Amino acid sequence: MSNNKVRTYFENHGLGDRVMTFDESSATVELAAKAVGCKPQQIVKTLTFLVKDRPIMVVCAGNVRVDNPKFKDYFGQRGKMIAPDLVLGYTGHEVGGVCPFVVKDEVFVYLDQSLKESEILYLGAGDAHSLVKLSLKEVETHAKPKAWVDVCKAMA
Repeated sequence: MSNNKVRTYFENHGLGDRVMTFDESSATVELAAKAVGCKPQQIVKTLTFLVKDRPIMVVCAGNVRVDNPKFKDYFGQRGKMIAPDLVLGYTGHEVGGVCPFVVKDEVFVYLDQSLKESEILYLGAGDAHSLVKLSLKEVETHAKPKAWVDVCKAMA
């Protein structure tokens, strides 16, 4: 179970108390915000794509969506999301708990500028019933991003 790997990772970094487990699902922005009692933009979405056959993660605020022209400008191709049944194999995490921590070596992580709107963020922690609470700086430290990007826009 990838939640155990994520929990162990944060325990090893002195942040084990930041991993929260819920009886109810926290798999969507709405469910997670309700479970934590925060604003939707504080919930982080980790979206998985294939770019030139490489799995990537775009980590963004819960109140935005990928802007296809911006994505294409940055990555050189249209965004092709990884099918839900393949996400675990590519990333090591199941849909609903995908996070940019303890991912497979071939996965590149990109942090979207939308994250900078909130100082405290809640990210999936490996399964659909877990979240981890981190500061923006901690997200950057532990996600080990390849780059910061600007590929999202506000939801209509």
